[in-house]
Amino acid sequence: MTHHKASETKLLDSIHEIFAEKIPFNKVLGLDVVSLTGESPVLRFAMRPELVGNFVRGNLHGGVISSVIDVCGGLTAFLGLQNKLGDESIEERLKRFARIGTIDMRVDYLRPGLGKWFVAKGYILRTGNKVAVTRMELHNDTDELIAIGTGAYTVA
Repeated sequence: MTHHKASETKLLDSIHEIFAEKIPFNKVLGLDVVSLTGESPVLRFAMRPELVGNFVRGNLHGGVISSVIDVCGGLTAFLGLQNKLGDESIEERLKRFARIGTIDMRVDYLRPGLGKWFVAKGYILRTGNKVAVTRMELHNDTDELIAIGTGAYTVA
């Protein structure tokens, strides 16, 4: 394994650990990082009674949907930033991860959040020196598109 590849693997392992173990809200949501390859992270979470918004229909709360889309967008912005960072150390890259923040986000709710589990995937649209713009999708276990979002994130 090349030094660059080993460094990249260590960075992604660190991000996975931070994401899964050190951010309490991600634990509340039950988010699991399925993939951090390329510029398109994939997150997954199971439906639970605590996440229901409409108790009659039993679908996801809109706040859960927007939160997952936002988290996925921030992670996407960070992955998109990696190509611009050049030879920065893992420590410097992790400091940048800690500084990423949402500037603006839009969510379109397309269908009720019904399903046994859900998958969020992010796509980088543009990474500038200070701002990254992302697109996110949330699908259910039958691959129905539940919601889409776009977001702008600080990456400086």
